[in-house]
Amino acid sequence: MKDQKCRCSPLFQKPRGRTRIIRCIYVVGFMDLFGVSMIIPQLSHHVKALGASPTVAGVVGSTYGMLQLFSSTIVGSWSDVVGRQSSLLTCLLLSAVGYALLGMSSSIALFVLARIPVGLFKHSLSICRALLSDLVSESERPLVMGHFNAASSVGFILGPVVGGYLTEREGGFYTSSFTCAVIFLTNAGLVQMLPWSEALIHREDDDASKGCSKSVRNGSHAEPGSTGPERLQQDLRWWEVSLLQPAWRQLSSVGSKIATLASSDMWDLFLMRLLMAVAIMLYHSNFALAMEERFSLKPKVTGYLISYSSTLGALAGFLVGPVTRLYGSNMPALLLHSTVLTCSLIFLYAAAPSVSQVLLSSTFFAISTTIGRTCITDLELQRGGAQASGTLIGAGQSVTAVGRVLAPLLSGLAQEFSPCGPASLGVVLALAAVGLLLIRIPTWDRKETTRKAQL
Repeated sequence: MKDQKCRCSPLFQKPRGRTRIIRCIYVVGFMDLFGVSMIIPQLSHHVKALGASPTVAGVVGSTYGMLQLFSSTIVGSWSDVVGRQSSLLTCLLLSAVGYALLGMSSSIALFVLARIPVGLFKHSLSICRALLSDLVSESERPLVMGHFNAASSVGFILGPVVGGYLTEREGGFYTSSFTCAVIFLTNAGLVQMLPWSEALIHREDDDASKGCSKSVRNGSHAEPGSTGPERLQQDLRWWEVSLLQPAWRQLSSVGSKIATLASSDMWDLFLMRLLMAVAIMLYHSNFALAMEERFSLKPKVTGYLISYSSTLGALAGFLVGPVTRLYGSNMPALLLHSTVLTCSLIFLYAAAPSVSQVLLSSTFFAISTTIGRTCITDLELQRGGAQASGTLIGAGQSVTAVGRVLAPLLSGLAQEFSPCGPASLGVVLALAAVGLLLIRIPTWDRKETTRKAQL
């Protein structure tokens, strides 16, 4: 054992280089959602201005979601095969092309064409999360992911303000779209300048055997069994061959990773993600309309309430690390408690007799959902292993995309009965998620105990 550790010792990474990469990824996440949120609120208005009927606008609007549904897992797995740098640069550049085309869209056909590259390759945030997972240990991961989500959320809060200002000017939508394209090109330049040569990581894997820990460069993992100089040499030449290897070999590797994930025993985590994603989307689906019908609240006041909740959600990202330490990194218990809290808050909102109770529920709802999302991602990476972190995060995004397809349909049906219908249905789904956790957590604990005993 000691001999193995000695052979691995030359691969310790400089902490300063790793910290620099992590901070740059925070900036990429902020700029990504800042640019996207500039144009998202204006998309429906623009497509209607091009002459689309409400039905056509709905079909066109769903194009992005459907493409994301099928491409998330594939692109995430592809990032495991070719490396994070190559895949992240490709996604950023092609997304920039899509937003530039959107800025030139003068017809519905061009609008749909512009949404295709974005729908297929706008997975930069998922790859950033996979890269952060590669760069840090399991104990650091919740803290780093929380900070990344917080930085991204701040961008999503500020973007609509700038986008709204630009849209009021003549040709504002086109200006916003080109500005978004420039932001993605800037992100690509920032990623290209990152110190990838310093991204060699050597760390003790507390959940694996006590032999050599994995080394990661550019998001790629060395072959099992290679150690010391052999592993270092393999990492250093990875960038030269990964993206240039034959397409059929890349496709074969991607297919193999997806097949392995499909045959794994992770259905409970993905079902949990789906239930909570739909429940949360139902909470938000008719919030403005429900506030108007239930409390005669003006849209301006509702907007302030939504901004308040969004700001708290962004700040809650900084609470993930301390809360995780408080729970002793017991992520299943933290996920269970955050899910119970989220379910209770949705019920409080649905049954609220006054705006003050809605404000109270919104305050803690933003915090509980932020912590819950980080927990479920961390558990997926723990259960699936970091060797396919891109595949796992991509699969999680595909599940969330399914939720985006289901939530509007369920919301429309529930609103036929009551303005509180969507939130009430969200309570039912959140209760189902709590029941699933109560059934499955003992199984997870037994597997964890067995794994530690084997080590």
